[in-house]
This record gives sequence, structure tokens and C-alpha cells, in this order.
Amino acid sequence: MKNEKEIFEKFQFKGNLIDYRIFGSGHINTTYIVKCDDNGKIRKYIVQKINDNVFKNIEDLMDNVFSVTSFLRKKIKENNGDPNRETLHYVKTKDGEKFYKAENGGSYRAYRFVDNSKSYDSVESPEIFGKSGIAFGRFQKYLSDFPAETLNETISNFHNTIWRYENEFVPAIEKDCCNRVKDCREEIDFISARKDDCRKLVDLIEQGKLPLRVTHNDTKLNNVMFDEDTDEAICVIDLDTVMPGLALYDFGDSIRFGANTCDEDEKDVSKVKIDLDYFKSYAQGFLSEAGGSLNQCEIDNLAFSAKLMTLECAMRFLTDYINGDVYFKTAYDNHNLVRAKNQIALVKDMEEKMTQMENIIKSI
Repeated sequence: MKNEKEIFEKFQFKGNLIDYRIFGSGHINTTYIVKCDDNGKIRKYIVQKINDNVFKNIEDLMDNVFSVTSFLRKKIKENNGDPNRETLHYVKTKDGEKFYKAENGGSYRAYRFVDNSKSYDSVESPEIFGKSGIAFGRFQKYLSDFPAETLNETISNFHNTIWRYENEFVPAIEKDCCNRVKDCREEIDFISARKDDCRKLVDLIEQGKLPLRVTHNDTKLNNVMFDEDTDEAICVIDLDTVMPGLALYDFGDSIRFGANTCDEDEKDVSKVKIDLDYFKSYAQGFLSEAGGSLNQCEIDNLAFSAKLMTLECAMRFLTDYINGDVYFKTAYDNHNLVRAKNQIALVKDMEEKMTQMENIIKSI
């Protein structure tokens, strides 16, 4: 941790720096917790070294983060909330910059630590999952009138499913660089048969029926902070992938991740199902906050979005398997194929239960 102290002291922290250490278990950015003594009051901050191998344009990323969190703070105040706990509060450098570029080339950013908070790495109950739905629904509600088109697209075509199909999936099959297509023909045929599903939401955008909104794009449970005492959802964190998109993308990916009865690399696909109790709990939480800000076309496609995001994920895993496992980290041979089979099984179960899922949305 050589020279970190000098870097931390570049930020507009209140008080004198008294302690710092590595914090958390993230796999992308390196995170530190920093403590300062402000006339006897201990203030805690988070400092992160941003992984510039993953995030190529840090200026655009930090512009998005500051724009969104500044807007959220105003909305929270208007709703008599606590902006210091209900959204991240980023801290500029002493030179007024949004992040610090170190001499060694590393880029660092800082924000206030959310006191008396915790997170969950796994979905332990429908109730907890539902509370995360409240958090992401409130995120959508507060940002419903934010001009999403002003945000930078930090990852191009991230959830453009038909683009991924035509420009990544099909070329991988045609090239077959690792001679693996013969081992996954059934999975290829399954995804190919659903090409029209891949274009559905993009077509609705072009028809003007689905509005561009601010989307989080990484709506896992561990990106919600919960109050240590009350277990209520406080705020949404990890805003690195915030950019223009569809509210449906965030809802669908939450369901894909949280309502699956198994981990996404479970080999026994007979165990893979969508748990409708978890689906209902999340949908109730999400719509209790965001329902009034969504249009009818968005609401009508919530259930479908869960299927689409799962299908997209299956396609991405299968594409990477065909290409020789060059994108996703794998723990063993065929890991990406196992993941693809798992997500395909979840799509199949969603298709069988789609009417029930749609009726759940209607009942809410």
C-alpha cells in the first residue's frame, strides 16, 4: 500500500487521515476504507482504484456517476429523505476534479461510507429480494425525469440483444475457431429459434413505445445497501455501468439473477426453475416505487424482460464457449457451456410460466 496515503490526501475529506485499509471483496476495482478524525468525530470514506482494463473511458464514467448522484440527492431532499444515506455521495479532489489520476497511471475516486449498513451476497428470502426491488424501483422513480440521452454510453450495445445475436453469436458459430460448435448444436438451435425475441424490445424503442431511461445495468442483490438495524433497503451502489437503456433491462436481469432456484452454474438443469414467489415479491417491491413512472408498454413487457435477459445471458455464455472462453472467467473446462445450459433451462421454465408471470404483474 505504498504511497496510498499521499493519494488519499488528494481528496476533500473532512479531518485528518488516521487509518486506511483494503476493504471488501470486489473482483474489478481495488477498494479501501479511509478514516479521518474531524475534531473528534470519525468520518469514513471509500476510495477505489478504478480498473482501467475494464473501464476504458473513466472521464465518461465519472461524468455519469456525478450527474446521476447529484440529481438523486435533489430528488431525495424533495421527498424528505436523507441524501447522505439514500444515494452515494462522491467526493472531489482538492483540485476540484471528479477523480485523481496518479503519477503511476492509476485512477482513484472517493465517496462517503454509508454508515450502519450491510449488503447480502445471496438472495436469502423473498422478503429480502422484494426489498431490493423497492431500492431499484425507487432508483427508477427518482430518475424517471432525468434526461437519459445526456449520459455517456460507457459500454456500447450492452443490452442490444439483436446486435449481440447478429454481431457476436452468429459470427462465432461461423468461425468456430475452437471446433466447439459440434458440442453445442442443441443450444445453438434453441437460441437461433428465438431470434425474433432478441429484437422485440429494440423494435419497440424504434417505434417510440419504450422510452430511454437511466439504467443501472448491474442489478444484483449485493449492489443494494441495507440498514444494519432495520434490514430496510437504503440505497443502490456500484454505479459504474449507469447509462441510457430500458427500465426493463434492470428489472429482467434482477429476476434472472435472484429468482432462479439455483446458481447460474448448476450442472443439474432439472433443478433450474424460476421461483414465482421470488418473482412476485420483487415485482411488488419494484412496482410499489416505479409503477407510477412506467408507461403501459413497459409494464406489459416486464415478465418478457426476465426471459429476454436470461436468453441474452445464455447467448453470451454460449458465444464465449464457442470462442474459447476469452471473456468470462471459468473455473473448469466447459464452464461456460454449463452456464449456457443453465440459463437455457431457466428460459424454458419461464416460457412455461409466462402466463402466470404476466398475471402476477397484472394483479399488482
